Amino acid sequence: MTDSGIWLALVLTMIVILFAGLSIVLWIRVRRHERQYKALIHVLRNEIRSITGGSIGMGKRLVDIEYRLNITAEKQIELENRDPGELAYNQAAKLMEMGADVDDLVKNCGIGRPEAELMALLHKELQSNAGIDYKNS
Repeated sequence: MTDSGIWLALVLTMIVILFAGLSIVLWIRVRRHERQYKALIHVLRNEIRSITGGSIGMGKRLVDIEYRLNITAEKQIELENRDPGELAYNQAAKLMEMGADVDDLVKNCGIGRPEAELMALLHKELQSNAGIDYKNS
């Protein structure tokens, strides 16, 4: 073998060793990144599990609250319909909210004129207080 052949073999050997070393370094980095990503995936899975569990719990609580609200609304309607006198006052209050006057209350709800006037005054006072509260906020 000639000197140039030896040098060429030596250079090629050095290049092969350099590429082998570079390959090993890159392989180590890839493995390290792989471990980091696996750890991150594990953390994210745990967070997703806890968020999902919290959402399911919150959903169950909302369903329970909705159920109780429906029962309460049914009981309120039942109580309103139980007393006919109370029904007249509820109807009168609804008519007052829609803008009825005292004569309309007496005619449509079967309540006396003094009671209708009292309801009109109360409604007027509530409206003025609501306007004051709205201006202050």
